[in-house]
Amino acid sequence: MPRPDAWRLSPDAYPIREAVQTRYQDLDPNGHLNNVAFAALFETARVLINRSLGGREASPAFGAVVARNEINYLAEGRFPDAVEIATGIGKIGNRSWEMLAAMFQNGLPIATCDTVIVMTTPVGEPIPAPVRERLEALRASPK
Repeated sequence: MPRPDAWRLSPDAYPIREAVQTRYQDLDPNGHLNNVAFAALFETARVLINRSLGGREASPAFGAVVARNEINYLAEGRFPDAVEIATGIGKIGNRSWEMLAAMFQNGLPIATCDTVIVMTTPVGEPIPAPVRERLEALRASPK
């Protein structure tokens, strides 16, 4: 796995940051956050952003699904320390967008997550203008 671009490892590159508490049940037998926990923590942050996009308000038939999700593990995570998940938007297409996220614990990057979301309905229509505007406003970028 190639190391992520340096800018991806700074929380300042992302417009949204959420603190998420780790749980004892997230641990593997070695006392580290397990891979499923990493995925669930990233999912929590991703769903919060997707809900804020206003897709249903822009179009009652609006629907979107995860088409690809890639997590790169950079360091061990530990309980009971919370994680900070920094999230922003990457590429925006006609009917899809990329969500970029990085997870930090005690100020150190421990994982990145790249997710492609594809609009499923309404079929054949582009991303609604209000949703596209919100996506543009949430771009992740090098600082």
